[in-house]
Amino acid sequence: MNSVLAEGLKIGAVNTIRVLEKSPQAISADALIKKEFSSRDRALVAQQKKTKSMEDRLAKDGAIMSEQERKKLERDIITARRDLKRDQDEFREDVNFRFNEERAKIQKEVFDAIQTVAKANGYDLVLFDGVAYASDKADFSDLVINYLKEKKQGQ
Repeated sequence: MNSVLAEGLKIGAVNTIRVLEKSPQAISADALIKKEFSSRDRALVAQQKKTKSMEDRLAKDGAIMSEQERKKLERDIITARRDLKRDQDEFREDVNFRFNEERAKIQKEVFDAIQTVAKANGYDLVLFDGVAYASDKADFSDLVINYLKEKKQGQ
């Protein structure tokens, strides 16, 4: 049994980080976010390649270009770098926002699962977040992960 008896109390601990990483809900959310942002990611990669191509052209042909042509290409590269950095920053912010949004939903679901599993298994006290140590006997994270898997399959 995954519990510890202390003066008649059944105490358990949950490693919420592990539960969040291994729950099918979190895995699905990660896949959803990757799918949502895949086209923007591909566009950024194309933008990087285009910028690199311009830089390579300047390095290769800069010496034989007219001064006007070289200066125009240098300005285009500076603009492309600036646009790329701005687009990458916006992309990162948007991905982080969506990740945090999905993580908040999952955290509530995990908290509800912890309570359900604790009640179903007769725990009097459950510790999570900030637990410095919990032996395998006291850790019922796997019960919570299994509960979340069953819940996900039932959806």
